[in-house]
Amino acid sequence: MPTLPPFKLERYFAQYEFNTQYLLSASDCESVSLRELLGLADMDSRALWDKLTLGYTESAGHPVLRQEIAKLYAGFAEEEVLVCAPVEAIYLAMHALLQPGDHVVTIFPAYQALYDVARARGCEVTHWPLAVRDGRWRADADQLAKLITPRTRLLVINFPHNPTGHLPARETFDAVLALARRHNLHVLSDEMYRWLEHDPAKRLPSACEAFGDHAITLSGLSKTFGLPGLRIGWLASHDRDLLNRCQSIKDYTTICHSAPSEVLAIMALRAREELAARSLAIVRDNLAHAEAFFAKHPTLFRWLPPQAGSIAFPEWLGDQPIEVFAEAAVKQAGVMIVPGAMFDLPGKHFRVGLGRRNFPQALERLGQFIVSSGLDGK
Repeated sequence: MPTLPPFKLERYFAQYEFNTQYLLSASDCESVSLRELLGLADMDSRALWDKLTLGYTESAGHPVLRQEIAKLYAGFAEEEVLVCAPVEAIYLAMHALLQPGDHVVTIFPAYQALYDVARARGCEVTHWPLAVRDGRWRADADQLAKLITPRTRLLVINFPHNPTGHLPARETFDAVLALARRHNLHVLSDEMYRWLEHDPAKRLPSACEAFGDHAITLSGLSKTFGLPGLRIGWLASHDRDLLNRCQSIKDYTTICHSAPSEVLAIMALRAREELAARSLAIVRDNLAHAEAFFAKHPTLFRWLPPQAGSIAFPEWLGDQPIEVFAEAAVKQAGVMIVPGAMFDLPGKHFRVGLGRRNFPQALERLGQFIVSSGLDGK
């Protein structure tokens, strides 16, 4: 049986995240302070906080938390939600859905767990690659159709997409789900960046709403809501038997959650519109800074505008490999850049994180490094 390989992106962050001044490639939005979140609490959730005891919690998640999550999806009940850490959700879903020898199609590039957990489960994995066309990253449903085989059991999608920021048009999304329905596939939909659509009118329905019992949606509070430290995510599905299988596997992972995190998560979800608007405002402001910066250095970078989320995936056009440029930037300028190789994608793409308030300062520092290094030829 294959084993889990080192998680390249997480090992890269472990090396630089807490000792580097500027993280140009962070994927989360500006973190919310405890004081700020408590200030947003309604009377009921504040009472839960004040009366909190630090004992064990329910394995499926606090009932009130599950009720608040269920409200995010039309026609969902508390029993159709399982609380878990976000990356744990991938592990649980894939172990509940898949058997060794199954075939899985996953969007690519992607967060490594979305394909390597299936590989470690003994499955054959085929990548469905996004490609750059007309200056943007795009997904091609016709190409996806060619990758599905009689042994395909699971399709893994991620919209808004990490690391590119791609959001497909509704007709493309519907075509993808139609393919999955035609071939009787399950769909695991990573929606960690939902509610960060740069144009909210283009927001897609959740897969668990649009695809019925064969869909399982993954989401959480780490990205859009600026609360990665809570380690609260969830799976949502009308397939209650599938969620029960996930919960049984969870007995071997986290069992249950931090009691303070669950109550704070209730507060956050009840203030979700305010928190999402806060993050989106930061992203929109940083998009303008990014466009200006990359337009200033057209011989070094190719800007590929995202449509959603707090990330983008432009291309380095310099002569040296992107890994060389990134290493020089972090060591000489204190600016961390994540190369595409951390997503198993060769070439010169790199991730940009648009969710932090110090993003303009990170760009300014990077620009100073470019000038001082003579990389712009001036």
